[in-house]
Amino acid sequence: MAESTSAAASPPAPTLVVHRGSCHCKAVLFEFDGRRDLVQIECNCSICRMKRNVHTIVPGSRFRLLQGEDMLTLYTFNTHTAQHLFCKRCGVQAFFIPRNNPDGYAVTVACIDPATFDSIQTETFDGQNWE
Repeated sequence: MAESTSAAASPPAPTLVVHRGSCHCKAVLFEFDGRRDLVQIECNCSICRMKRNVHTIVPGSRFRLLQGEDMLTLYTFNTHTAQHLFCKRCGVQAFFIPRNNPDGYAVTVACIDPATFDSIQTETFDGQNWE
Protein backbone atom coordinates (compact mmCIF):
# COMPACT_ATOMS: atom_id res chain seq x y z
CA MET A 1 0.00 0.00 0.00
CA ALA A 2 1.45 3.31 -1.06
CA GLU A 3 1.60 6.01 1.55
CA SER A 4 0.36 9.41 0.46
CA THR A 5 1.21 12.67 2.04
CA SER A 6 -0.74 15.82 1.48
CA ALA A 7 0.97 19.10 1.99
CA ALA A 8 -1.22 21.96 3.04
CA ALA A 9 -1.46 24.47 0.26
CA SER A 10 0.06 27.74 1.34
CA PRO A 11 -1.71 30.95 0.40
CA PRO A 12 -0.27 32.80 -2.58
CA ALA A 13 2.22 35.54 -1.83
CA PRO A 14 0.66 39.00 -1.89
CA THR A 15 1.07 40.98 -5.07
CA LEU A 16 3.36 43.93 -4.52
CA VAL A 17 3.30 47.22 -6.40
CA VAL A 18 5.79 50.07 -6.48
CA HIS A 19 4.65 53.02 -4.36
CA ARG A 20 6.35 56.34 -5.03
CA GLY A 21 6.52 59.39 -2.84
CA SER A 22 8.34 62.58 -1.95
CA CYS A 23 8.64 65.46 0.43
CA HIS A 24 6.68 68.64 -0.40
CA CYS A 25 9.38 70.32 -2.53
CA LYS A 26 10.30 67.04 -4.31
CA ALA A 27 13.96 67.27 -3.27
CA VAL A 28 13.58 63.88 -1.53
CA LEU A 29 12.15 61.10 -3.72
CA PHE A 30 11.62 57.50 -2.66
CA GLU A 31 9.83 54.33 -3.65
CA PHE A 32 8.97 51.06 -1.97
CA ASP A 33 7.35 47.74 -2.77
CA GLY A 34 4.13 47.11 -0.90
CA ARG A 35 0.57 45.91 -1.18
CA ARG A 36 -2.02 48.08 -2.96
CA ASP A 37 -4.02 48.10 0.28
CA LEU A 38 -1.89 49.87 2.87
CA VAL A 39 -2.00 49.70 6.65
CA GLN A 40 -1.21 53.00 8.33
CA ILE A 41 -0.12 53.28 11.94
CA GLU A 42 -1.39 56.06 14.16
CA CYS A 43 1.06 56.31 17.06
CA ASN A 44 0.58 58.30 20.27
CA CYS A 45 4.25 58.70 21.23
CA SER A 46 5.33 62.27 21.93
CA ILE A 47 6.87 63.03 18.53
CA CYS A 48 4.24 61.29 16.37
CA ARG A 49 1.49 62.98 18.37
CA MET A 50 3.06 66.43 17.98
CA LYS A 51 3.73 65.92 14.25
CA ARG A 52 0.35 64.22 13.72
CA ASN A 53 2.34 61.62 11.82
CA VAL A 54 0.55 58.60 10.38
CA HIS A 55 2.86 56.12 8.69
CA THR A 56 3.13 52.69 7.10
CA ILE A 57 5.95 50.30 7.99
CA VAL A 58 8.15 49.14 5.11
CA PRO A 59 10.92 46.52 5.44
CA GLY A 60 14.32 48.03 4.67
CA SER A 61 14.83 45.61 1.78
CA ARG A 62 11.75 47.03 0.01
CA PHE A 63 12.57 50.75 0.44
CA ARG A 64 14.67 52.77 -2.00
CA LEU A 65 15.78 56.38 -1.63
CA LEU A 66 15.94 57.65 -5.21
CA GLN A 67 17.06 61.22 -4.66
CA GLY A 68 17.86 63.70 -1.93
CA GLU A 69 20.05 61.93 0.61
CA ASP A 70 22.07 65.16 0.81
CA MET A 71 18.84 67.09 1.52
CA LEU A 72 17.99 65.10 4.66
CA THR A 73 18.73 66.33 8.15
CA LEU A 74 18.57 64.11 11.23
CA TYR A 75 16.87 64.56 14.60
CA THR A 76 17.22 62.03 17.43
CA PHE A 77 16.26 62.08 21.09
CA ASN A 78 16.02 59.82 24.16
CA THR A 79 17.66 56.50 23.12
CA HIS A 80 18.79 57.93 19.75
CA THR A 81 17.63 54.70 18.07
CA ALA A 82 14.88 56.28 15.99
CA GLN A 83 16.25 58.39 13.17
CA HIS A 84 13.85 61.23 12.33
CA LEU A 85 14.82 62.51 8.90
CA PHE A 86 13.50 65.78 7.46
CA CYS A 87 13.99 67.62 4.18
CA LYS A 88 16.30 70.60 4.76
CA ARG A 89 14.37 72.70 2.24
CA CYS A 90 10.67 72.15 3.02
CA GLY A 91 10.86 70.52 6.48
CA VAL A 92 8.66 67.54 5.60
CA GLN A 93 9.41 64.16 7.12
CA ALA A 94 8.63 61.76 4.28
CA PHE A 95 9.98 58.78 6.23
CA PHE A 96 11.98 57.87 9.32
CA ILE A 97 13.63 54.84 10.88
CA PRO A 98 11.48 53.90 13.89
CA ARG A 99 12.79 52.72 17.23
CA ASN A 100 10.40 49.75 17.32
CA ASN A 101 11.47 48.62 13.82
CA PRO A 102 15.08 49.78 13.25
CA ASP A 103 15.52 47.53 10.19
CA GLY A 104 12.66 49.21 8.37
CA TYR A 105 11.20 52.56 7.45
CA ALA A 106 8.09 54.34 8.65
CA VAL A 107 6.82 56.11 5.54
CA THR A 108 4.49 59.07 6.01
CA VAL A 109 1.27 58.09 4.23
CA ALA A 110 0.55 61.70 3.18
CA CYS A 111 3.82 61.66 1.20
CA ILE A 112 2.86 58.60 -0.91
CA ASP A 113 1.37 59.15 -4.37
CA PRO A 114 -2.32 58.23 -3.84
CA ALA A 115 -2.53 56.76 -7.35
CA THR A 116 -0.41 53.82 -6.14
CA PHE A 117 -2.79 52.46 -3.49
CA ASP A 118 -6.42 51.34 -3.39
CA SER A 119 -7.27 51.62 0.29
CA ILE A 120 -5.83 52.41 3.70
CA GLN A 121 -6.65 50.64 6.95
CA THR A 122 -5.74 52.42 10.19
CA GLU A 123 -4.27 50.67 13.22
CA THR A 124 -3.20 52.31 16.45
CA PHE A 125 0.10 51.82 18.26
CA ASP A 126 0.58 52.79 21.90
CA GLY A 127 4.03 54.30 21.50
CA GLN A 128 3.55 56.33 24.66
CA ASN A 129 3.57 53.16 26.79
CA TRP A 130 5.72 50.95 24.55
CA GLU A 131 8.52 49.14 26.45
